Amino acid sequence: MTVTTELVPYEDALASFDPVMGLEVHVELGTRTKMFCGCSTALGAEPNSQTCPTCLGLPGALPVVNASAVESAIKIGLALHCEIAEWCRFARKNYFYPDMPKNFQTSQYDEPIAFDGYLDVELEDGTTFRVEIERAHMEEDTGKSLHVGGATGRIHGASHSLLDYNRAGIPLIEIVTKPIVGAGERAPEVARAYVAELRELIKALGVSDARMEMGQMRCDVNLSLMPKGAQKFGTRSETKNVNSLRSVERAARFEVQRHAAVLSSGGTIVQETRHFHEEDGSTTSGRTKEEAEDYRYFPEPDLVPVAPARAWVDELRTVLPEQPLARRGRLRAEWDVSAHDMRSILNAGAIDLIVATIDAGADATAARKWWMGELARRANEEAVELSALPITPADVARVAALVKEGSLNDKLARQVIEGVLAGEGAPDEVVEARGLKVVSDEGALTAAVDDAIAGNPAVADKVRGGKVAAAGALVGAVMKATKGQADAARVKELILDRLGASGS
Repeated sequence: MTVTTELVPYEDALASFDPVMGLEVHVELGTRTKMFCGCSTALGAEPNSQTCPTCLGLPGALPVVNASAVESAIKIGLALHCEIAEWCRFARKNYFYPDMPKNFQTSQYDEPIAFDGYLDVELEDGTTFRVEIERAHMEEDTGKSLHVGGATGRIHGASHSLLDYNRAGIPLIEIVTKPIVGAGERAPEVARAYVAELRELIKALGVSDARMEMGQMRCDVNLSLMPKGAQKFGTRSETKNVNSLRSVERAARFEVQRHAAVLSSGGTIVQETRHFHEEDGSTTSGRTKEEAEDYRYFPEPDLVPVAPARAWVDELRTVLPEQPLARRGRLRAEWDVSAHDMRSILNAGAIDLIVATIDAGADATAARKWWMGELARRANEEAVELSALPITPADVARVAALVKEGSLNDKLARQVIEGVLAGEGAPDEVVEARGLKVVSDEGALTAAVDDAIAGNPAVADKVRGGKVAAAGALVGAVMKATKGQADAARVKELILDRLGASGS
């Protein structure tokens, strides 16, 4: 029996079934050359310009393992608390698709370089969920297919396809979880939190930029349901190449509802791959999913086994960075922020930027204020990552310093940031070119205050009569006259002093 298009409400699905997930994350390593040849991995090159007989699978070409990729794989395994194999080898995964020109993928099958690990992830309410890791193994990426002439960009309905083999052979690490059970209704949230934490870990290790929108990190979401109280897992579906945190969560949630609808109506789940659709969060059928035996794995005869020396593994263990979850806990205490605020900083991609700004001399409060305020707003308007804005942590630290010393107020500081983002130079150059320094000359301020009092006699009388709050209108008049370049607090002091009113 086939699937039904009607979805069961999520709460109803969880009342009858328990979800079981398995997440397979592919990470493109940031090596200079490919996994088994010397071709460049740089992005943006002309199609098929970064290829050679080895990555094209031409007869007589022999592969050589990229030592830097092996080192990255070991670092990832250690950071995931995995055992590192004393001896492992590559295998041929045989299948025919046009994006793999040699008709097999060089991967690892039953002998991965890292296995039996875990990653603790923090959920929205602050609780921690442990995701067990089955394996992390090395392999190579496939080429890229461009399907032309159809409405969806997929092969169905296309008139022809174009193939770019620049990506074929780029080093990948595939990280596979053990079955994730016990998450219940929070399974989609766990999936998102896991991929988010894994991305932070990969970035901290420096082995990949892990930019999901660029395909450097992709998640396959395996999901099945089993009736409440059952012990046997159901048939799974695999939603392929999901490339954002939000989409990972949406894909898992949709599949829970779809599986429940099929099973509740007496249908049978087909083991298959599925495509995720960003526009509505749905999935559609791809192809029937192969089993391991369909790939006819056998040891790669052209590569020697990999046997990492224990001394090397131990050395790599000593240079691992602080775990992102532990680091966030430490920074949260140092910065004295709530768990909610720390999650907002994480979601904005601002942690490293704030740290760098503090290292450049700003205090934590000011660094957070500018990155999570004005700069986050600008990044959101331009639909770019915070880190993509043309301003450095050192620039932000300098703006904060100018505010702290009284040379700028917040309004002027925002104009300085605007100038830096517009390419007008460093903060001090923008201040000089735009004439943005705070008016600090007491004579000029006093004259502006006297003009405001003279121009607003009724307001001045209220202040003299004890209505100190009315001074706000006079402060506003002075700020307008000075084009916002006065220190509002000092202006208010001068007004109250001139009018003989108490500031209390």
